[in-house]
Amino acid sequence: MSDTRILFGFHAVNGRLRRRPDSVYEIYLDAGRRDARARDLLKRAAEVGVRVTEVDSSRIGRIAGSAKNQGVAARVGVLEPRAGIEDIIEQAREPVLLLVLDGVQDPHNLGACLRVADAFGAHAVIAPKDRAVSLTASVAKVASGAADVVPYVQVTNLARTLQQLQEAGAWIMGADQTGESGLADCQLEGPLAWVLGAEGGGLRRLTRDCCDRLVRIPMQGSVESLNVAVAAGICLYESRRQRRGAMALNSRTSGL
Repeated sequence: MSDTRILFGFHAVNGRLRRRPDSVYEIYLDAGRRDARARDLLKRAAEVGVRVTEVDSSRIGRIAGSAKNQGVAARVGVLEPRAGIEDIIEQAREPVLLLVLDGVQDPHNLGACLRVADAFGAHAVIAPKDRAVSLTASVAKVASGAADVVPYVQVTNLARTLQQLQEAGAWIMGADQTGESGLADCQLEGPLAWVLGAEGGGLRRLTRDCCDRLVRIPMQGSVESLNVAVAAGICLYESRRQRRGAMALNSRTSGL
């Protein structure tokens, strides 16, 4: 069915069961699994009325299209497209916080980026349509449910999108080890978009030129760069830390 897709892995399947059980049509579970994770999944599926079919591990692999499926796969409905960037900014109840990925092509890195975006409250992840991975079953597995809750917006022209974000009042911060500013020296309380480059190549020249500021993450060890998901987590965490501090200060000041 063209309006369905396959999820696999316990985190991805459980995440969809929790958030949108009505969109889960059938679950396939390795008949050889009798552990606590399998029992919890069976219990949750029964509670929401989703059928679980026990099959052998080889069939799970064929359904999932991956050997790294943890013995579970699900046929789910394709969710309606999420709102566009303008709607996301307008609906945000605080200064918008976005993660922009400049051509990330590894599904595991995208999944991890979605996971940290969810953990630190990013309102969306933005990426170009070309030279970037889409939301595959492998991405959803690594994202551990975050692919269903964090909008992933793929755009035709990334440079034009960054300019539109600037016009909307967002500050564009490029994470780059050649940046003139250290992460701790930046004020991150207002609306902003963090832009991170692809594996190995970093930010493309045109993308760098669109940034208001290039920011480096202080490194004390011997490695020269970080995995894109790790770097995204550090940048988003620092943004949240500063915002919490600003909110606490405003709260104390208003009580004087």
